[in-house]
Amino acid sequence: MVDNRYATALVIGSVLSLLATVYLSVAVGTQHWYEYNTPEVNGTTQGDPVYAMNGTRALWWRCILVASSSHWYKTPALDKNKMETRCSSFSLSEQFSLKMKPGKNEEEDLLRTYLWRCQFLLPLVSLALVFLSGLVGVCACLCRSFTPTFFVGVLHLLAGLCSLGTVCCFLAGVDLLHRYFPLPEGVEGTLGWSLYLALISFPLQMMAAALFLWAARSHRKNYTRMTAYRVA
Repeated sequence: MVDNRYATALVIGSVLSLLATVYLSVAVGTQHWYEYNTPEVNGTTQGDPVYAMNGTRALWWRCILVASSSHWYKTPALDKNKMETRCSSFSLSEQFSLKMKPGKNEEEDLLRTYLWRCQFLLPLVSLALVFLSGLVGVCACLCRSFTPTFFVGVLHLLAGLCSLGTVCCFLAGVDLLHRYFPLPEGVEGTLGWSLYLALISFPLQMMAAALFLWAARSHRKNYTRMTAYRVA
């Protein structure tokens, strides 16, 4: 029989885990991780077109604001009343391709390469760990055992670290990109709401992990004391 305190901890932990999974899934599937804002949209820039065209960056895409009749990177005379956002997705090979430092020598930028790969893989690992913890929790309910709750907490702890690592790798990658290609005058870069969703999922997963670990540890101590009392 499970104490009401432990049952409450399990329910709250499950709700927090579900919220974290929803937030992280929405963050991974949306394009607003980093946004560029400029007072006047224009199609002429020496740097990345995302800078001067109110673009956004994400884990899978980059988007720019273009005229409705234009194609990617082709901007005719722009009419503010006929603008739309268009996104270009990264293929799997592009996600794992080597990044080069700007310059004539074209040296390999290993730091940016691995940051790019990590920001792509870590959120998927985080979601996979949460899904695995859900399977372990279902098996624990079917077996009527409280022991697997400890492993559920550990999996959520690892998932939370992966979520935090995703945000850190993305921000570090953007910072390196801005060092190589500085923002033009008048262009401002801001964090997007998708990144904040991913960041919010981290404390939710950590709180869920803490509740699961506390419930497992406390229940084990209580069970050991009851066993010792019965033996005595």
